[in-house]
Amino acid sequence: MAVTPEEVGTFERCIAVGGVALFPADTVYGLATDPDSAEGVRRLYALKGRRPDRPAAVMFFRLELALAALPELPWPARGAVERLLPGAVTLLLPNPGRRFPLACADTPEVLGLRVPRLEGELAALAGVSWPVLQSSANVSGGEEAQRVDEVDDSVRAGVDLILDGGELPGTPSTVVDLTAYDREGSFAIVREGAVSGAELRRRLGLFG
Repeated sequence: MAVTPEEVGTFERCIAVGGVALFPADTVYGLATDPDSAEGVRRLYALKGRRPDRPAAVMFFRLELALAALPELPWPARGAVERLLPGAVTLLLPNPGRRFPLACADTPEVLGLRVPRLEGELAALAGVSWPVLQSSANVSGGEEAQRVDEVDDSVRAGVDLILDGGELPGTPSTVVDLTAYDREGSFAIVREGAVSGAELRRRLGLFG
C-alpha cells in the first residue's frame, strides 16, 4: 500500500499544527509530532505511557535536511552520519547547540537522530520537508508494530492521522551511541536492531 503525495501533504499539515500522526518508517510504525510542540509531545508520550524524562529521536526525511539543521555537529560525527544514514539506525549524537530540547528531555547535550531509507511504497515520504519527534507506535514496553492493525487500539484511537504503508520489515532500528566518536573514533550499540554491528563497522571503515 503506497503512501501518496496527497497523504504526505496531510501528514505535514497535521504535524504543523502540533497533531500526532501514526506513520510508516523503514522499520516499524511510529508516532510523530512537531518537535517544538510541547502539547504534541505531551500527547505522544501519554499515548505510549512513556515517562516524560525519557528522550525521543528527531526524524528527518532527507539526509541533507538533517545535516543543515545541525551546523554545530563536529566533523568526525558528521562524517559518521553521512556513512550511516539514511538507514535503519538511530544515532545518539553530541548536541552542542542543544537543539530540539523537547526530544532530548533530561539529556540536552545528546540528540537522537533518525533518517529512514524511504523506497518503494514509502518513497513519497521523502517529500516531507520538516523534522518530527518520533517514537515507535507501541505502548511502552510493548511489541513494535509491523502493520497498522498491530498498533494498540488506544493508540490508534488517540492519534489525529493514520498513514497506512502496508506491512513493514518489523525490526526496529539499531540504536548507536556516537557521542564518543569524535574523541575515540568508536561507537557503542545501545539496542540491537535492523543493522548489525559488523555492518556498522564496515560503513564506518572500522576493522579488527
